[in-house]
Amino acid sequence: MIKRSLEENIENRFGTGKAILLIGPRQVGKTTLFNKLLEDKEYLFLNGDDPTVRKLLSNPNLEQLKNIIGNYKIVFIDEAQRIDNIGLTLKLITDQLKSVQLLVSGSSAFELNNHTQEPLTGRKWEYQLYPISWTEFESNVGYLKAEQQLELRVIYGMYPDVINNFGEEKDILKQLTDSYLYKDILSYGGIRKPEILEKLLRALAFQIGSEVSYNELAQLLGIDKKTVGTYIDLLCQAYVIFKLPSFSKNLRNEIKTNQKIYFYDTGVRNMIIGDLNPMEIRQDKGNLWENFLIAERLKHNAYTGSLAKGYFWRTVSQQEIDYVEEEAGKLKAFEIKWNPKSKVKVPKAFVEAYNAQIEVINKDNFRDFLK
Repeated sequence: MIKRSLEENIENRFGTGKAILLIGPRQVGKTTLFNKLLEDKEYLFLNGDDPTVRKLLSNPNLEQLKNIIGNYKIVFIDEAQRIDNIGLTLKLITDQLKSVQLLVSGSSAFELNNHTQEPLTGRKWEYQLYPISWTEFESNVGYLKAEQQLELRVIYGMYPDVINNFGEEKDILKQLTDSYLYKDILSYGGIRKPEILEKLLRALAFQIGSEVSYNELAQLLGIDKKTVGTYIDLLCQAYVIFKLPSFSKNLRNEIKTNQKIYFYDTGVRNMIIGDLNPMEIRQDKGNLWENFLIAERLKHNAYTGSLAKGYFWRTVSQQEIDYVEEEAGKLKAFEIKWNPKSKVKVPKAFVEAYNAQIEVINKDNFRDFLK
């Protein structure tokens, strides 16, 4: 098992009187992580995929909960988003059974957050678990092996099953994209036209690294702009994609409202477009590398508790910076290139307007970007 960055953070929250929520896409290791933390402890395991558990936990009163939990001091509820009214049940346990430590995992941010946001205000520690991060991977396999596998990781991604089953990456990615991408989102999101979702995902997968126009997507798919926005929000909440907004403060000709969309996992992205070719023959290697690094930076910031906000920057006259980060009023800017020999043209307008240095990140020095 690859040691996860969140392990100690979560362990330190045990016994603080609040529920611990772990949210993230399916198959990233949420259950594995909780099981690792609980391996030497006695606990009650309740699986939200089990119909009996769903029935018992949907509308219980306090006495029923006491009977279900018994003498256990730790209760682990997995796939909690499947249980109706789970937020109120968790609130009841947290408020009335104060000696019980609740651990809750869920693979759907929109379902679990909708259920728990209000009832658990001030009563939870919430963490997000992503596919394996580069830092976790390298700490597990060592510098040399990680370096040897860099291209494989960009192409096949960072899901635990993909990393751990060498040679079977294609089959595992197909299962991943078929199951969690479509079934979960279709069932939770109330989407009536799955073929539209599939076309939208493919369109977004081809546009990584480029600004996304909801109007153009709407015309391409034959649906209205509002529906495009709704579907994209669902894909974000299901941890398939994330948005990178444009940065704008000073200059009149900066692009102010556009956004780019990236995939949390480049393996999933490549499977959606059906291209698992090696880097040297890919037309999209620059954009793919950019997606990989920005997703890794997102994981790094989440796990280290950074408050940094990420953006891209562009002017009407096409001056552009791949990634800009703002934290506590300070700006950092990064140009991302796969080839260390690539020439980079630094936009003077940005340097002068924001008094910020621009770092060039490539496959030789990318580790500095992830520390």
